[in-house]
Amino acid sequence: MRHTCRYIPLLTGLTLVASACGNSTSGPVPLDTAGVDAALASVEPAMIEHHMSVLAHDSLAGRAPGTAGYDRAAAYAEEQLRALGLQPAGADGSWRQDVPLRQSTVVDTESSLSVWTPIGTHTMTYDEDFYLGADPLREQVDIELAEVVFVGFGVSAPDLGYDDYADADVDGKVVMYLSGAPAAFPSNERAYYSSGATKTTQALARGAIGTMTFWAPDDPRLRWDVNAARSRRGSFAWLDANGAPNRGDTQMQGSASLNHSAVESLFQGAYVSLNDAIAAAQAGTPQSILLATRVSISTTTTHRDVDSFNVLAKLEGSDPELRDEYVTYVGHVDHFGVGVEVNGDDIYNGAHDNASGTSIVLEIARAFTSLPEPPRRSVLFMIVTAEEWGLLGSDYFVQNSTVPQSSLVATFSLDMPFLFHPLLDIVPYGAEHSSMGASVAQAAEHMGLAIGPDPIPEQVLFIRSDHFSFIRQGIPALFIKSGFETGDERDGSVMNTAFRQERYHTPFDDMSQDFDFGAGADHARINFLTGYVIAQEDDRPSWDTGDFFGGLFGGN
Repeated sequence: MRHTCRYIPLLTGLTLVASACGNSTSGPVPLDTAGVDAALASVEPAMIEHHMSVLAHDSLAGRAPGTAGYDRAAAYAEEQLRALGLQPAGADGSWRQDVPLRQSTVVDTESSLSVWTPIGTHTMTYDEDFYLGADPLREQVDIELAEVVFVGFGVSAPDLGYDDYADADVDGKVVMYLSGAPAAFPSNERAYYSSGATKTTQALARGAIGTMTFWAPDDPRLRWDVNAARSRRGSFAWLDANGAPNRGDTQMQGSASLNHSAVESLFQGAYVSLNDAIAAAQAGTPQSILLATRVSISTTTTHRDVDSFNVLAKLEGSDPELRDEYVTYVGHVDHFGVGVEVNGDDIYNGAHDNASGTSIVLEIARAFTSLPEPPRRSVLFMIVTAEEWGLLGSDYFVQNSTVPQSSLVATFSLDMPFLFHPLLDIVPYGAEHSSMGASVAQAAEHMGLAIGPDPIPEQVLFIRSDHFSFIRQGIPALFIKSGFETGDERDGSVMNTAFRQERYHTPFDDMSQDFDFGAGADHARINFLTGYVIAQEDDRPSWDTGDFFGGLFGGN
């Protein structure tokens, strides 16, 4: 079922040549075969719709980790994978991998943030002016009248010609920074340096004892009420064999997110105005400013242990030498459960985020099992927990993998691919970093899909789903999203913005939306084809020479 090729404007640095695909020494993997055609035809839009309807139903109550709704959703995925004739790939020959979690929640009535200024102390109001990050290690942490240094974006990237910390002394101080990273950075590098984990690590390495972050007024990710409501659900960490959480640092004494009322108080008496500081950051000017104010933060946290699990299945490869290597597909089935009521609805169904991605993984599995013979490499299918809480299920797996970590050669993440118009063009995040770029280019050409650059770099998508857990362990990965072509008068950019502002992470992400399930099937097909190419090639994927992420994590 070959589709007529349209046009393929390739990403910068991404090439497809007739004599090679990835690192294969035997030419491109043939896709014009009866077996591939049968696999593509096995993917049905109706099945995408059915899976999503089951997973996003009110009866599953939003699929929060540790709830009956999550357990039922994961059990449904397991049942579907079993029915396809796959083999279990979990712990001890089972279909599951237990993921022990700790939930940490701020007690807002016993927590506070106040700002000392030369003319008096301002006590901020929780949820209106600020909210705090829970401490996964301790029940009580306090910062008393600490100096505050504004450090622009809080980014140190000398190799990219940018360093907010170049002239900063933050030892024993609290750093305050804007969300995001310089717009001049390449898209995926911008995403990496926008990560809260990256910024916290850089601050702690310079002796900071606390962090405060805020959004520029025009930042499209600024939804204060939604973010504050989400923070009330707490945070999660996975626990190691000794019961220690995978995140947290005793040096960190407080972490706050600030609304502009609090930021304005902190900038009182500064020799640079808040507006000028934001403008300088957005212009790409590194900066550090010791503010005239001081901050006190008191955080009270409660902890509870939560049991959750990943579902793992595999299709064993057909090549005796390559079957011990795995191409991996991962989709998270968790969402936010029951939360803050909005217009009479308190169930966060997560239909697009991420019943859609889980459903597509199930259909990719159907495609692989429809081949007359399995591909040369094995294929691993993962339905994971706690992505919404920091990519925890996938991170736990890749650091405690049920197969040798060295056998994981490539990863695909399926997460909210955008199912609101036909799939005409794709944005394969990660393609420009490894030989997987040539594989997705071959698959896109076969389906007649255009390839384009990141149209929304300010959303820093590259770090925001489960593939990034694998990248951090040096494993190349792709995160294939829809571009903005719609094939009609609709503006895909406007549609994407509307979803993110009105439905994303709210109770309105449910099955009442006008989904294009045909697009879901095409997402399954492009991910299947790309993984099939990689599973058939002689050589495993490799990072491009001199690549940023290959250099950063490839040694893992």
